[in-house]
Amino acid sequence: MEDKTTSVEKENISNPTTEKKAGQERTASANWAGNFKEGKGSISTQSGTLKKVNYSFKTRFENGEKGTNPEELLAAAHAGCFTMSVAAILSKKGFNPTSLDTKAGVMMEGLKITTVHLSITGSVPNISADDFSEVVKEAEKKMFDLRNIKYSCYK
Repeated sequence: MEDKTTSVEKENISNPTTEKKAGQERTASANWAGNFKEGKGSISTQSGTLKKVNYSFKTRFENGEKGTNPEELLAAAHAGCFTMSVAAILSKKGFNPTSLDTKAGVMMEGLKITTVHLSITGSVPNISADDFSEVVKEAEKKMFDLRNIKYSCYK
């Protein structure tokens, strides 16, 4: 019988944690009602982890109201992606982390995101601090780059 599996698919099968299928999409939705300062909205994700979570001017630019904001969600995405990247590199090198903890800070000037700062600590048996630092540097180089995202808006 003829093998119709392409080499890329074989790589995905042999290493599913580090190879992605082309065209993978994750979705989220947002709803907004009212003007910019007094209005309110909700954010939901495809997975259902976030379901109609409150966001508003107050949750984005002030303190005191329960809810989220786009920058907080972006920080969470960066922290999660970076932590998984470090775990993947450690695993590939034969290390099994006990725990990895990343904090991401999204810095803004007005409405422009200027910096995402990542800070990671970890408990990894049998790795030196220098080797852990090298893994972190490698993960940073492989981190996704938002500057090249193409946006397409449609109704």
